[in-house]
Amino acid sequence: MYEKSSGAQEEGLAESFWAVARRLRHLSRQTLEPWAINPGHSRALGVLTRHGAMRLSALAEHLRIAPRSTTEVVDGLEERGLVARRPDPVDRRATLVTLTDEGTRVGAAIRAARHTEAERLFGGLSPTDRAHLARILRTLRD
Repeated sequence: MYEKSSGAQEEGLAESFWAVARRLRHLSRQTLEPWAINPGHSRALGVLTRHGAMRLSALAEHLRIAPRSTTEVVDGLEERGLVARRPDPVDRRATLVTLTDEGTRVGAAIRAARHTEAERLFGGLSPTDRAHLARILRTLRD
């Protein structure tokens, strides 16, 4: 009987986790709508904001996607005027991806909107519950 109960609890936990993940994805897409940016583009803007100009291969590692996919992401951002490619001053055969002024502005606006979104979602939790949740999520992530 204990095993059955434990299994039901775990199923409930997994279902709750996935329901929250779905809600987060939905909120994220809504938050990005004003900029007509998809989550992959937003992640790339965030990486470039945090780490500065970098080669495509480094961006691919940060995003944990294939280099070919990274090229597609950068192409999309470049078409929108949010990033630019420029020669790497250390190795002129290599190319760096850097944020444009517009990319910096849009990245900051998205960060602010996501902060507001997170406050709405997690605002009902006490500071203690937030700290516990953050610790648990870091443990699961790592």
